[in-house]
Amino acid sequence: MRKNILLLFALLASFTAHAQQMASGYVFEDTNKNGRKDRREAGIPDVAVSNGIEVTVTNDKGHYSLPAGTDNTIFVIKPSGYGIPVDEHFIPRYYYHHKPEGSPGSFRYKGVPPTGELPGSINFALYKQDEPNDFTTVVFGDPQPYSIQDLDYFSQKIVADVQKTGKTLFGISLGDIVGDNLDLQPVYKERMKRLQLPWYNVMGNHDMNYDATSDILSDETFQQNFGLANLAFNYGDAHFVILDNILYPDPRGGKGYWGGYREDQLRFLENNLKRVPKNKLVVLSQHIQMKDNTGRSYRLEDKQRIFELLKDFENVLIMSAHTHLQDQIEYTEVDGWQGKKPLHEYNVGTTSGDWYSGKLDQKGLPDATMRDGTPQGYAFLHIKGNQYTVDYKVAGRNPDYQMNIYAPNVVPHNGRTTSQVVVNFFMGSKNDAVEYKIDNAQWRPMRYLEAVDPNYMIKLIEWDFTEKLLPGRRPSNAVNSTHLWTGGIQLDLEPGAHTIHVRATDRFGKAHYGQKTYKIVAP
Repeated sequence: MRKNILLLFALLASFTAHAQQMASGYVFEDTNKNGRKDRREAGIPDVAVSNGIEVTVTNDKGHYSLPAGTDNTIFVIKPSGYGIPVDEHFIPRYYYHHKPEGSPGSFRYKGVPPTGELPGSINFALYKQDEPNDFTTVVFGDPQPYSIQDLDYFSQKIVADVQKTGKTLFGISLGDIVGDNLDLQPVYKERMKRLQLPWYNVMGNHDMNYDATSDILSDETFQQNFGLANLAFNYGDAHFVILDNILYPDPRGGKGYWGGYREDQLRFLENNLKRVPKNKLVVLSQHIQMKDNTGRSYRLEDKQRIFELLKDFENVLIMSAHTHLQDQIEYTEVDGWQGKKPLHEYNVGTTSGDWYSGKLDQKGLPDATMRDGTPQGYAFLHIKGNQYTVDYKVAGRNPDYQMNIYAPNVVPHNGRTTSQVVVNFFMGSKNDAVEYKIDNAQWRPMRYLEAVDPNYMIKLIEWDFTEKLLPGRRPSNAVNSTHLWTGGIQLDLEPGAHTIHVRATDRFGKAHYGQKTYKIVAP
């Protein structure tokens, strides 16, 4: 009997040791950039390292130690002033997956292969780099190709359009990297490496393993292709966090997904932010926007917990995509936000636009204007110290193209009309100032409204009233835009051509201009 009890204790001890071991190693300065810790290469102190829940820091010799179970990824949180090696596709190599048995073999799309026993030392190579406090990040919303054809559209219209400068340090894609077919993720990486930029990828609801029976297994293929769905890193005076905010399967009934987080993710965020100075800019990137206040699409207690963890930081930006619209969202006390100033969430217009729909142009590329009238494009996040500004770049157009103006082409002199001037200021929000004038008159304020963009309706009408099939695919039906302004059209000027001038001042104080001509005709 005693022998059996001792054997049982031995087996339990062995199981515990296997299930919960200690991962340890060094974060070191890789002076020769060979990826190995050589004898004379020193460790870097006070660098944060995580296992996805706990966050520790390296000691004065660059050494760390963290618990590791049978499904953990150990990763370094890049400090400012240091670079991280990237692979041949410019995906940062900041992590080590520890999955002794690998991802579930039954999954349609394969994940991480078995990694075997925990290595004796898991080391992370960093190298010093000149890292300015004034830099730019490229931001892509939802590439979401469902086919190689879509990837071709993405490559030709978006990737080829990006113009880097000396300040462009890295990029972020805000989820839905592909459209359900996870075999396209490696092809996406191949196309993206043309940009020659370190690139971080957020997990979207179309990037998941739908075979997963629990949320913690829904990112197995994503981990294999991109590293991690939850991570953090620093550049200059900014601290970046990426979170997977999709619960799959939906815990309310097991079907579909729900916006929110697992407890381990929230614990990671809390432990990570404890070590971030409150005067740093915090940029949280995730896929699903948090605007819903009903709880139907986003778990409200999770949203409030995020608010609680971020409220003491001086400057916070949340970036999301998912909607295939563009929206500037502000959270205040009404929404449960308790920060000193409103919390800004930028719901970024998508690189796939309206899922690559619309007429094909002379190059065979789809128009892809989104349902709110925002043209297909991407964003530039500019950071200076702990402050930020954002610009939206319409694919294939000059950077100063920031609005569409709708107005009648011809109106009667001194007559009557119900026509209006309608401006879609792509980066606008209801708190922005949009003004207009006719010719050299005085600037007058325009009235904000949320409605369907009439220019977008013209596109739909063309599809519905055509007598022959158009090249491409009919766009989605219109939805109300959150960045429209309207004003009256002037009829009492001299007959002839006149110019409508529009000036829109964004949330950052930058003025943007547009114009359109119309003709006044005598009866």
